Amino acid sequence: MSAAYRADHRGRLFNFLWPFTRYLITMLTVTAGAAYLLLFNRFRVIGRRNVPDRPNTLLLSNHQSMLDSFPVGIGAYYPQGWWKPYLLPWSPAASENFYRTPILAWIGDQLKCIPVRPGRRDLKALYRSMEALREATMILFPEGTRSRDGDVKKGRPGAGLMILGTEPTVIPVAIDGMRDVLPIGTSIPRLFKRITISYGEPFDYSAYIGRPRSKETAQELVDEIMEAIRRQLDEIRSGGD
Repeated sequence: MSAAYRADHRGRLFNFLWPFTRYLITMLTVTAGAAYLLLFNRFRVIGRRNVPDRPNTLLLSNHQSMLDSFPVGIGAYYPQGWWKPYLLPWSPAASENFYRTPILAWIGDQLKCIPVRPGRRDLKALYRSMEALREATMILFPEGTRSRDGDVKKGRPGAGLMILGTEPTVIPVAIDGMRDVLPIGTSIPRLFKRITISYGEPFDYSAYIGRPRSKETAQELVDEIMEAIRRQLDEIRSGGD
């Protein structure tokens, strides 16, 4: 498991036990999530073979609900996360949603969330995310917030800066149907919905390596990746595989 990222807001005992507690709690939660997706919904995964079985892999996805990281992670790494814990992905998470109470904060830490303060211009969270990504996998939603109409919106440059700084394998991910499962303003997931996850081929960003690591370069890179995600989403909705 990745040891690069530490929960500095926790004590020594927490950090000592954390690799074991987060593994157990994450896998039990993910197993329950997999049962929910497979037994109570129509869950379809496309292109799983495109996701490499190694650390320093970044899954970049569009964003439809507060639960999106579960189907994205389950589709990519379940059940092998049980015997390959390094595959369990980290997820930067909005502190106003996932860290607003001590109990939610504890759960967020156990589920490998990295808190990001409101406004999203959190350089400390970006640095910690880069530390974690170098030794593990990560799910990131470049839009920064959930889409209200389900379409792919403009991504933010932070994802591009992370890519340029860590040079991971980047997998564009399109998710569809989660807006029906948990619409904005609701808190209880709905049943019997169609959920589709599409994992694209590794994105080639070699043209950006060597260019200045500026906000402009990062934004151009993110724009290209978001366009790839948009095409994957269009294929899902048109019925293509």
